[in-house]
Amino acid sequence: MKILPKTKKRSSVPARRHLVFLMAALFALVTVYSIPLTQASSGKDQRHVRFVPESFTELAEKYSPAVVNIRSEKNDKRTMEGNPHFRGGPHGQNDPFRDFFEKFFGGRPNQGFKQRSLGSGFIIDQSGFIVTNNHVVEGADKIKVILKDDREFDAEVKGRDPNTDLALIKIKSDGNLPTIQFGNSDDVRVGEWVMAIGNPFGLEHTVTVGIISAKGRVIGSGPYDDFIQTDASINPGNSGGPLLNMDGKVVGINTAIIAGGQGIGFAIPVNMAKGIIEQLQAKGEVTRGWLGIGIQDLSKELKSYYGVDGDAGVLVTKVFPGDPAEKAGIRAKDIILAVNGKKVDSSRELSRTIAESAVGKEASLLVLRGGTEKKFTIELGKRPEKMLAAQTPEVQKKNPLGIAVSNLTPEIIQQFRLQAENGVMVVGVEPDSKGEEAGVLPGDLIKEINHQDVKDMDQYLKEIGKFKKGDTITLYILRSNRGFMAITLTK
Repeated sequence: MKILPKTKKRSSVPARRHLVFLMAALFALVTVYSIPLTQASSGKDQRHVRFVPESFTELAEKYSPAVVNIRSEKNDKRTMEGNPHFRGGPHGQNDPFRDFFEKFFGGRPNQGFKQRSLGSGFIIDQSGFIVTNNHVVEGADKIKVILKDDREFDAEVKGRDPNTDLALIKIKSDGNLPTIQFGNSDDVRVGEWVMAIGNPFGLEHTVTVGIISAKGRVIGSGPYDDFIQTDASINPGNSGGPLLNMDGKVVGINTAIIAGGQGIGFAIPVNMAKGIIEQLQAKGEVTRGWLGIGIQDLSKELKSYYGVDGDAGVLVTKVFPGDPAEKAGIRAKDIILAVNGKKVDSSRELSRTIAESAVGKEASLLVLRGGTEKKFTIELGKRPEKMLAAQTPEVQKKNPLGIAVSNLTPEIIQQFRLQAENGVMVVGVEPDSKGEEAGVLPGDLIKEINHQDVKDMDQYLKEIGKFKKGDTITLYILRSNRGFMAITLTK
């Protein structure tokens, strides 16, 4: 047996050092480049990802000087109950914004005195124009603006838009004013860092930070709700102040909070505000495009009923006589799919699109009618401040589906606040009947049966009589506080 001579054992320490070094370098590369590589491979958004900033100091120092403290004063003999923010609110004493406005307007006055309020605003140009909320300056007899450097100015209101709670005021400028620029609110993303600057409870130039919590929030404050929600702390007195992105651009105007809700604030998207501010600056008022129609969103059942595919579509519930839509040939039960080539998938989106269009401008509407797409060109009118009042129609009782119905009497029309409607009112539903199982409720207004109009009870019974036992029947109904619905049942 041949015995090989022993070889000298080489040290493995240098090799281990090299291996550790290579692994550390590889880890560093993966850490630095993993996020951009992931984004690039997905082919989607490749914008720079910002993590928690080390400091917000530079941003606060640079842009706080353009944020102003607004103190308004008015002589008011009304009590807080007479304040327009409370009168006729859908929640009355339980209005979720009641606490906010009570604090904002300084309590509940019981006798005539000077009512003072505090708010915020921001300077948008050297000539002295300042953006704020309408509720900060509405009805004010005197408005004082205080800058961070303690300069004080008297201000005048140049224009207000109560529908969006925006206002534009102006101070006499000496040409030496700090300003902030508008950003693009469409670009902000949920989770992005933002900074709010304002005067909560009169504490001047308070800076709070947080993230965009949600977009497109509807909080019931008006017809153009489309709020940015943020967890940057917002309190009474922040109203009218800017919500800034990390580039120091205004992406929202801080406007509302929910009483009792912590970490929830709402800002008007600056892209919605830009056009309004431009109109207020140019002519002191806002005019909005107007079609002259009532609309509502399409539920899953309504899309099936009308044969609508995809997400787009808004139902025309009524057409006002003499207004642009009627003149162009639009009818109730039309489905508006697109405006000027852009799809619309909600009534709010359609309302904003038309409202932001100039009065007198032509709009091209793509409409689905009876399963066929049609195009209409409409010259937009001016939106009236007050909608049209109700009109009147007419009486009866019972049917095999367990649904008791009645013709429309003037009393029913008044009670249910109907507007010149045809149809029959459901006045009762028998327990365990086909109608109850399908979800029909007293107060429902039956407008159609399987696409056939129902004008009165005689026609309703005639249409029901056409079906045999086991046939499928679809009732097209109008339900208070819900809008139009399609309910399917079996005879």
